[in-house]
Amino acid sequence: MCRELESLPITCLERAKELKALFRSFLQKPDLSISHSHKIDKIRLNMDEPLKWRQSFENLLSNQHGLCLFRAFLVSEFSEENIAFYLACEDYRITKPSSKLSAKAKKIYEEYVCSDAPREVNLDHETKAITKQNLERPSQSCFSLAQKKIYALMEKDCYPRFLKSITYLEISRHVKAG
Repeated sequence: MCRELESLPITCLERAKELKALFRSFLQKPDLSISHSHKIDKIRLNMDEPLKWRQSFENLLSNQHGLCLFRAFLVSEFSEENIAFYLACEDYRITKPSSKLSAKAKKIYEEYVCSDAPREVNLDHETKAITKQNLERPSQSCFSLAQKKIYALMEKDCYPRFLKSITYLEISRHVKAG
């Protein structure tokens, strides 16, 4: 095992192995079934879904199946914190009542934004400072700048690699042939 992998928590490695097996089973079953622990969810992709994912990053994220596959792809690249942060910000934006904003904001900041956060996302110093300042008066938009930066990073960097990945290409081919 390479030294970089040895430093990762065992749960990350186990999750990556699970997702690899999940992809394998996803591609091998004619009805595109995915087995999750003890339950089976039937996923039937429309023929045009993978093609829509290719049209725009927004299409990929707005589709339940696309988001699931993209997230698994990011796990395999050890950059899953980006989509996790993005989704946490989406959830935060719709948080009601506003009395819960402060606690939720602090949790997101400590998990993803602050230096040495367990799942720290790649943000410049200025964005981190603005986000920290926004926490003094939490509102639904206090993570907007940071979320936009991570979205842009995924769109310009991770998304093109996802579209070239074996997983996406196999699913596209499988759906076209199906």
